[in-house]
Amino acid sequence: MKKPETEVIVAKLLNDFYVRRIAKLSGLKLRDALKRKNPYLFRAIGMHSAAEIVEGLLKAYMSSSDEGIFGDAFFEPLAKAVSNGTASPSEGADVVIETGNTYKAIAVKSGPSVFNAQSRRRQNQDFLALKSRMIKLQKQFDPIVGYCYGNKKTKPSESVSFRELAGQSFWEELTGDSGFYLQIIDAMRELPARHRQEFIVEWNKAVNRFTRDFIAEYCLTDGTIDWHKLTEMNCGRPEGVGK
Repeated sequence: MKKPETEVIVAKLLNDFYVRRIAKLSGLKLRDALKRKNPYLFRAIGMHSAAEIVEGLLKAYMSSSDEGIFGDAFFEPLAKAVSNGTASPSEGADVVIETGNTYKAIAVKSGPSVFNAQSRRRQNQDFLALKSRMIKLQKQFDPIVGYCYGNKKTKPSESVSFRELAGQSFWEELTGDSGFYLQIIDAMRELPARHRQEFIVEWNKAVNRFTRDFIAEYCLTDGTIDWHKLTEMNCGRPEGVGK
């Protein structure tokens, strides 16, 4: 794929990523975010201001959600676009590249640390199920788990039926270009800086909104944190639930 074409695709996908990222941030509720965090840890590391807790909450939330958003909004559609593949009709794969004698099923993952033993078995089962449905095509079945960044390359074994490719190797598999993984980063150009300005506006709104709500809900009249109320909200037994 030529660089101008890559730049057009990357520009669109970056816009999609930031639209979803901003929507995620603007829709977040303080109570939902606090429910996921450890109030004992807040106090143990010496957090004593609403602003400090709010900043920590938002940074942790966006850090954990960004990876998933980026994978769905950027990596997966990019892999489909540059490979000229189609969306997979079956669970367990995202992109299908079909030639005269090969059926290549690709599960697109952001990075190489997504699998534990159980999810690896599930991925293997999904590929085996897809392979059984593809027998009638009489084509070589080539299942691949592709990691869009990182470095990992394995071959199928007795326990795992699929290949694993990461970073440069994965993008070269899709495009035939050993330098495409660098072309992606170059194609972003100045676009992230532009989008970041929009995001900062929403970030500041969220910080102000959360700080206001935290003070109203979880601070005493003298401004100190009401640790009992915060901990009860997070850890207290729900109404109607027995001991």
